[in-house]
Amino acid sequence: MIKSFSKLLLIIQLLCWASITDAQDKSQSDNQYTNPIFAGDYPDPSILVDGEDYYMVHSSFEYYPGLLIWHSTDLINWTPVVNSLQKYVGSVWAPDLVKYDDKYYIYFPASNTNYVIWADQIEGPWSDPVELDITMIDPGHVVDDEGNRYLYFSSGSYVPLTRDGLSIDGPEVHSYDGWEIPRDWSIECFCMEGPKLFKRGEYYYLTVAEGGTAGPATGHMVVSARSKSPLGPWENSPYNPIIRTQSKDERWWSLGHATPFEDAHGDWWMVLHGYENGYYNMGRQTMLSPIEWTADGWYKIPEGYTVETPVQKPKGKNSKEIFSLSDNFSGNKLNPSWKFFKEGNQDRYEVKNNSVIITGKSDNVAACSPMLCIPEDHSYIAQVEMEIVGEATGGLVLFYNERAFSGILADKENVLANLRGWQFVTEPNALNRKVYLRLKNDEHTVDMFYSTDGKNWIKIENSFNSEAYHHNVLSGFMSLRIGLCSMGEGKVIFKNFEYQPIAF
Repeated sequence: MIKSFSKLLLIIQLLCWASITDAQDKSQSDNQYTNPIFAGDYPDPSILVDGEDYYMVHSSFEYYPGLLIWHSTDLINWTPVVNSLQKYVGSVWAPDLVKYDDKYYIYFPASNTNYVIWADQIEGPWSDPVELDITMIDPGHVVDDEGNRYLYFSSGSYVPLTRDGLSIDGPEVHSYDGWEIPRDWSIECFCMEGPKLFKRGEYYYLTVAEGGTAGPATGHMVVSARSKSPLGPWENSPYNPIIRTQSKDERWWSLGHATPFEDAHGDWWMVLHGYENGYYNMGRQTMLSPIEWTADGWYKIPEGYTVETPVQKPKGKNSKEIFSLSDNFSGNKLNPSWKFFKEGNQDRYEVKNNSVIITGKSDNVAACSPMLCIPEDHSYIAQVEMEIVGEATGGLVLFYNERAFSGILADKENVLANLRGWQFVTEPNALNRKVYLRLKNDEHTVDMFYSTDGKNWIKIENSFNSEAYHHNVLSGFMSLRIGLCSMGEGKVIFKNFEYQPIAF
């Protein structure tokens, strides 16, 4: 009786899910989009409107080369342009991408200080980082009507900049205390951060995040204030918080860190980030939300809108280029979506003959600085062809940081498993230097496979669960990424990296 009831309940649940999915599909059209616009780990978005072109950059943390700039003409489809930061300076937090006097600048904090890089063209070449002699985090750039430049920081303080934007030109001045959060709300901390500033009409608008970027689902939020001077005093918006996750039952958690902007056609939006309920290990994903203006000059979210609501696509010509994680390593340059962990050493790899050849480093996954990319889906298959040169060991792993990773490896003759740092031979004497490796991530359950011909796949006995590989457990503000490892004395040749979402 109990088994029959359970089966009936399961059928009802499946029918309900099918109905919901059908309704969602019918609500979509070629003229609508749904969030996120960047699936995967793309936190702290900063957007620049440059004519009819849009450029975006995100926090890059310990992944190098860093500060990848993306381009779009429709705000929905994005392609990578260039990694603007080549020199390792530590973990890179919330940047601000701006244009001033026909030059491009990115301001960003790292290693308890702040830096700026600049370029004459968005494609580069970008300068080496110039250190700004000031602590605090999350610089936000603003220019007054006379052309004076300032940087705001998460503390609510600002400093003046020289006209070239490459150095501080005066003392720190405190200007803004934030918006008081009700004490009965579940937040991580007050933690004001991410100031973004713009002028509309007679007012300057300051947008910040509060409540903590992780922690409880309801903590993070978007807060707005305005002033007739970029230096304050600031009046808080009556619509604060502009947006906030209200309940842990919602799909998107920790919504915050917004950049409001006017698009090339006079419409207003903001980009922001949030964690997805049940997929915290994907990191903070970028979303696009419409905003509207009230008669008395405040911006707010349209009535009834949530970040899950299908929305009319922005005006503008469609971006025709489609970005794909799959990579045959053609040409002689690495696709800019690939990063190395805590390393910007371009001498360690070579791209040629439709392959990337990576010199071994260390003798373990924790210290080998794997080459990483960001998965975009809840469930997917990733696989790669691999050849061992010398006494190297190569692998295909899911990697959060040097303390949290698992995957499948191979040396010149054995297949190995690595489960949270516990590494062992699982298929002895199975290879002769060449192998194909595969990971199948099915809703956090990861199975591992190898093949000697790329057609017939053998599942090893070892699998792992990846659900807890995220910031609330491990700290670091990062995400679980797909990694190619090269360890030991020798090199590993990787070919034909393939990424395929698993549809249900």
